[in-house]
Amino acid sequence: MNKTWINSIIGLLAIVGVVAFGFWLSKDPTDDFQASLPGADNRQAGNLIQEIVRIGENFNLFGAKAPEMNGTWSRFRGKNFDNIVSEKQNLKDTWTGDEPEILWSVELGEGHAGPAIYKGKVYLLDYDEESREDALRCFSLADGKEIWRRSYGVHVKRNHGMSRTVPAVTEDYVVTIGPRCHVMCVERESGNLVWGLDLVKEYGTEIPQWYTAQCPLIDGDQVILAPGGSTMMMAVDLRTGEKLWECPNTMQWKMSHSSIIPMTFQGKKMYVYSADGGVCGISASGEDEGKVLWQSNAWNHSVVAPSPVVLEDGRIFLTAGYGAGGMMIRIVQNGEQFDVEVLDEYQPREGLACEQQTPIVWKGHLFGILPKDGGANRNQLVCVHPDDVKTMVWTSGKDHRFGLGPYLIADEKMYILDDDGTLTMIKPDPSGYIELAQKKILDGHDAWGPLAIADGRLLMRDSKTMVCLAIGK
Repeated sequence: MNKTWINSIIGLLAIVGVVAFGFWLSKDPTDDFQASLPGADNRQAGNLIQEIVRIGENFNLFGAKAPEMNGTWSRFRGKNFDNIVSEKQNLKDTWTGDEPEILWSVELGEGHAGPAIYKGKVYLLDYDEESREDALRCFSLADGKEIWRRSYGVHVKRNHGMSRTVPAVTEDYVVTIGPRCHVMCVERESGNLVWGLDLVKEYGTEIPQWYTAQCPLIDGDQVILAPGGSTMMMAVDLRTGEKLWECPNTMQWKMSHSSIIPMTFQGKKMYVYSADGGVCGISASGEDEGKVLWQSNAWNHSVVAPSPVVLEDGRIFLTAGYGAGGMMIRIVQNGEQFDVEVLDEYQPREGLACEQQTPIVWKGHLFGILPKDGGANRNQLVCVHPDDVKTMVWTSGKDHRFGLGPYLIADEKMYILDDDGTLTMIKPDPSGYIELAQKKILDGHDAWGPLAIADGRLLMRDSKTMVCLAIGK
């Protein structure tokens, strides 16, 4: 190859390089960026895609029947929002041999959603990983056979499970909130769709880390929701889906994993919500219905799962995991206004704190399981007095640790589910830890879903399986 030819090639390459460099300089590196959409920047939830979701579009009828029973566990934390079964169950005092018997089991999509029970039927919001659908499934409490399923297509990427909420059930309706904040109302018996609501699309809700865990609240003929985004809290007509009131989110707080709890103080009914950013009370009645009665950002944590615990004298106990610890506040009426006093605040190793489950008030004391950063007593069941939540009345001891598992009380017995599926029954007594029975039930992991009891049957789950236990005499 001669020298002239080589020089020609070098010159041509130089020209191409100059042209390419000029194009690169003139190119806008952001011209293919998409505008940020409300709720679409939730990276923890797994780069969710934008899609058209037709809430409740699919229905399957399986033909199974369910004999009617008397018991109900109709919503998250039960009838009185306290995780205590108010109806007498006639439950066994201990277990022997093969007890408690597993009556039936069903396989589920990965998640931690708990069931609701209403007169012989079980309602569970599941995620079908194969068909990529949120699915409200209705089972027979008697034998676990599926009766019907109302579902809709929605892409949910696995992120420590998908579904996390408990349906709210009345005689006529069932209301659910899906992992990506899709609210659905159906007829309880037939499964017919009544209405749907996309909180991300309509209110700019930012989906929490690990998806939605807020459980819907039905209060009379209203569904109470806390979207975050443009609206802090709202009420929807249960029968029609009509918006009844909306409280603007002037605080710019976000949806948390916590659920709304009703409270009545000095004759005034309100809804208390522990949001990502603060805690507030919204008027539930009267001329100021839907208005902020009080708010405080003194309690400000980004991952809040336990619900507020309403105590006497206007006190509210707040707790969360990931280093949040606990806080006791008091609501004080000041004329027509309400003020918030912080009575105590502390780190998780300094007093009662919980990561996922909400403490139970029982016989004037608070019972809860300490988080993994709770110091020497981590993951133990503890008992404290509300007047001094930093002093342990007792702990279950280093040989009795329960992880992040759920618990409830029925017939003066407390049922605690360990992370690995071991069920423990204790006597919830302020005098000390009294174990009555214990048995390994599930072979899976992450058994975090809330428990439910009705008609002498206990429903519990791990990340992939739900079982029904016979615990009645």
